[in-house]
Amino acid sequence: MHTAIWSAKERVVIGPDQPVVIIGERINPTGRPRLAAALQAGDMAPLQSEALRQARAGAAVLDVNVGVAGIDEPAALAAAVRAVGEVCGTPLCLDSASPQALEAALAAYPGKALVNSVNGEEAKLREVLPLVARYKAAVVALTMDGRGVPTDADSRLAIAERILDEAARLGIPAEDVVLDPLAMSVAADDQAGLVVLTAMQAIRDRLGVNQTVGAGNVSFGLPERPAVGAVFLAMAVLRGCTCPITDPTVWELKRALLVSDLLLGRDEYAMRFIGAYRQHEEEI
Repeated sequence: MHTAIWSAKERVVIGPDQPVVIIGERINPTGRPRLAAALQAGDMAPLQSEALRQARAGAAVLDVNVGVAGIDEPAALAAAVRAVGEVCGTPLCLDSASPQALEAALAAYPGKALVNSVNGEEAKLREVLPLVARYKAAVVALTMDGRGVPTDADSRLAIAERILDEAARLGIPAEDVVLDPLAMSVAADDQAGLVVLTAMQAIRDRLGVNQTVGAGNVSFGLPERPAVGAVFLAMAVLRGCTCPITDPTVWELKRALLVSDLLLGRDEYAMRFIGAYRQHEEEI
């Protein structure tokens, strides 16, 4: 199953027979006070620099989040969409919990965006999915609902099925729903990694849709976070993750995805891996 998104300049196809698509995570002010301050001041230059840096490092899609306390998020997210488009043709993942901000960004976006996100809460389904249908976008669907994130894989699969059913009712095809089975910190729950990987495999086998995951969540609170993240990413790709949200500027993480593609026969004559390795050697 293929999910296609595009900007005015570039088109990206996500699928199990395609190289892993990296969704760059760095345009997000959470825990980044300088970026947050710039966004509050209406200064888009740092955001544009992050867009370019991630695109050059191999991100095929850029997640854009401008959630800062007190900001006019609809105006800021639409401005961010335009600012990234001025310097970079990479398709965008519009990241907000605000339906109003998502609508403003979708109206400003010249292409087919990925919306991040919806979940199984009835209110979220009613607010977000009609926007996705109206703008003919694709959407990230989180396997949680009003009771929170289930602690077992079967419940996450059930939520995924419910979201897909509601999307279909609104005319959103399954290929435009990218499921996120929700990685949680293994420092807080030693079964969290196994549960998300089990859910991912069940979604792949039962539903066949593309999947993403916020890879950094699994290592939160631990030392050696890139090492933990790299192994998790390789395991996730094998179980059906086709477009993880991660930091392409961290070589250990990017290398894990390149090697995963190589070993799964998605890198002809190892050319992508060799090319990325040579670029990395030149940069260090």
